Amino acid sequence: MNPRTSPGMLVAVFALSTALAGCAGSPASGTPGGSGNRFVAGDGNAQEIKAGDRKAAPQAAGTTLEGKPLQLADLKGKVTVVNFWASWCAPCRGEAPSLEQVYKENKAKGVEFVGVGFKDSRDNAKAFERKFKVTYPSLFDENGQITLAFRDVPPNAIPSTLILDRQGRVAARIVGATTYSKLSPLVAKVAAER
Repeated sequence: MNPRTSPGMLVAVFALSTALAGCAGSPASGTPGGSGNRFVAGDGNAQEIKAGDRKAAPQAAGTTLEGKPLQLADLKGKVTVVNFWASWCAPCRGEAPSLEQVYKENKAKGVEFVGVGFKDSRDNAKAFERKFKVTYPSLFDENGQITLAFRDVPPNAIPSTLILDRQGRVAARIVGATTYSKLSPLVAKVAAER
């Protein structure tokens, strides 16, 4: 071992490299992801799905961070953006302003946004929404069951974003953090479908 490299320094380097590897299913408490549901950081690439190949989103439902019931089925007939996020996820913090901007620009056009706060505490998730001024509702998915319901077109990473067409089918998926310039044209394209 190099005399300038202490065991403490090796531990610090390992911890830092692990943290920089992306959001990998660690809840707000910093403990391992529990039930074996591991997620890895995505690369932010968008996948558009042709209308004939689209699969229906699950009939996901739950309560919002404010305790109000919400069902995705109630939004059928509207283009809906579903974003999977967590307060403990650095890329989620980076994309939050872009998501809010696209939401505000499309809300009057009948486009809905729903967040899914994944494996987080309610208090941390609410603090995240306050800090980033998120105004659309988020489902509270403390145990990850809502996220797991998306088996046909899984989010695969935190963050991930799905765009549902008016029939409630997944029209596009972004695995990893998104940006305004990536999300806005995808939302516009799905909203233009009739």
